[in-house]
Order: sequence, then C-alpha cells, then structure tokens
Amino acid sequence: MRVGAFVLAAQFPGQGQGEALHRAVRTAEVAEEAGLDSVWLAEHHFVPYGVCPSAVTLAGLMLGRTRRLRVGTAVSVLPSTHPVALGEQAALLHMASGGRFTLGVGRGGPWVDLEVFGGGLDAYENGFPEALDLLRRWLTEARVGADGERYSFREVAVVPQPSEALDGDGSAPEVIVACTSPSSVRMAARRGLPMLLGMHCGDENKAEMVALWRSTALAAGHSPEHVAAAGHVSAGVCQIADSAADARETLLKAMPGWLRLGLDAHVTVDGRVRAMRDPVAYTELLCDLHPVGTPELAADRLEATSARTGITRFALLTEGSGDLAATEENVRRLGVEVLPRLG
Repeated sequence: MRVGAFVLAAQFPGQGQGEALHRAVRTAEVAEEAGLDSVWLAEHHFVPYGVCPSAVTLAGLMLGRTRRLRVGTAVSVLPSTHPVALGEQAALLHMASGGRFTLGVGRGGPWVDLEVFGGGLDAYENGFPEALDLLRRWLTEARVGADGERYSFREVAVVPQPSEALDGDGSAPEVIVACTSPSSVRMAARRGLPMLLGMHCGDENKAEMVALWRSTALAAGHSPEHVAAAGHVSAGVCQIADSAADARETLLKAMPGWLRLGLDAHVTVDGRVRAMRDPVAYTELLCDLHPVGTPELAADRLEATSARTGITRFALLTEGSGDLAATEENVRRLGVEVLPRLG
C-alpha cells in the first residue's frame, strides 16, 4: 500500500496566502522524512480554497526539495492550459527528477477560469478527450502534429523526450485522470489510464467506479495484467490523534470555515446556479469516510477501503487543522504510527 499526502495549499480564515503555501511546501518535506510515498498537489484559480494556481510549478519546487518522494498533480486542469505546454512541463519534471513525477489531469469545473484563460465552456463540456489524447501523444512520440477541432498545427519535434532520460527507465511520466462520473470513468478506461477518485466518495461508490473501469478497459482490449496493475488513487482526509473524538474536533473546528470561504468564492462562467455543500455536514461526512481518529483506526480504515475497492494508493489531506505545526505533526504520525500497521 502506498500512502501520500494530498496538498491543497488551503487558505484558512485569517491566514495569508504565503502562510498557506509555506505549509504546503513543509508538508512535502515532512512527508519525505516520515516515510510517505508521495505528495499530490491540487490546482485552483482565483479562490482561497487552494492558493496554488499551477500544480506543475509547485511540483517542480517540491521535487527539488526532496530526493525520494514522488510528486503528482491532483490535478492539472486541462481546459485551462494547452496540452502541449503541459506536456512539455511534465516531461521536463519527469526527466529532471529521475522519474519521480506523475501527471494527474482533470477537466475542472464550469468556473470563470474558462473565460480568463480563453478555453470557453466548450473546452470544459466537449474538449477534454481531444486535449487528453494530444497530451498523451506528446509524452510518448518523437514528433507530433494535430488536426483536431480545437488543436491544429504542423508536426513539430518533442523536446525534451522522456525516452532520452539519463535516469530512470526511459518511460513516459505516468498520467492519471480525475473521474467523477461514469462517462469520465469509461473515457479513462478506454485509454487504460488509472483514476483519481475524490474525497466525497465512499468505498461503495469507489468500488463501483473501479468495477466499471475494469470492465470497460477489458472490453477496449487492454490486457488483464494491465487492468490488474492500474494503480488507481483514492483521495481522502486524514487526521491522527490519541482519540477519535479529538481528531474529529480538530477538523470540525477548522475545516467548515475554510470550506465556507473557499467553496463560496467559486464563480461559474455562464451564471449557472450551483448549490454549495453545507460545510459542517461535509466535514462530518469526510470524518466518517476517511482515516480520522487514532493510528489504529486510521490503519483499519485504509485497509478496509483497499479491501473493498482494490485501491492501494492513497492521497490524504493532512492540513485540515489549518495550522502549520499541527499539520507537520499529523504527517509525522501518519508516517511513523500508521504506515507500519498497514499490510
């Protein structure tokens, strides 16, 4: 089982943006010290829910600050960037780090980002498959051209090429896809790409998505060996304390204020009405679904999720207290007290 930290760079009420980013960087440094497998970096624009607007940029910093840790994006938003530009950055990080970078991509939401970056609503609603396929070609071929609905350009050389890396095995960086619906699950499965499944999903829902991915991937011609080794990632929340009550209290004191401030700041690109989750109820749900409690309880929940879903990789939000020292301690306890209990 491979356990990593999910980093949002969340700006809690009363905090500055620099404070949130410093806590994010320290999470990666402590995660490596504590023996965690990876960190996964979220990307958001114009909202305090997360103050990292470029997950690949922050990934570059964290790869430079660490020596063993894998660093992934969770996720880079494809409709807000050109897939070739993202592919170039991913190849660069993958090669320069000796193969420690993973590129997670998703289509994001119908936010004002689409207006600012010029992709438009169509890029969100219809353009993701074309962008994803172009990105994958860029990461695996020596020369690439395009003649699609959104992207059209003459053939150009791919520089740098992951296959020419001096370190690692010369393979392309891993690509994973954030999946929130049956259609996105099928899209990832047809391409044989592993999924990143969100914090709001329980084990039953994730097990259904994994089963749909498996059947679709097999039907698309992917080998049973490839399907069995897919390596899906489950996102969640983790808070370790000496009692389950203390762990829940820590999150219920801090997370609702952050969620209320951050989620309410999202603006839709087309004025559509959206209902915001109740912050307290959502925090309680996350506490119920994920490893929030004693080290023994946390290990049991991770083992149970893995047994029910077949997922063996986890990206766990450890900054739910909003406090730097408490986050560092939480990451250390996850590494020192929980990981040894896992199979």
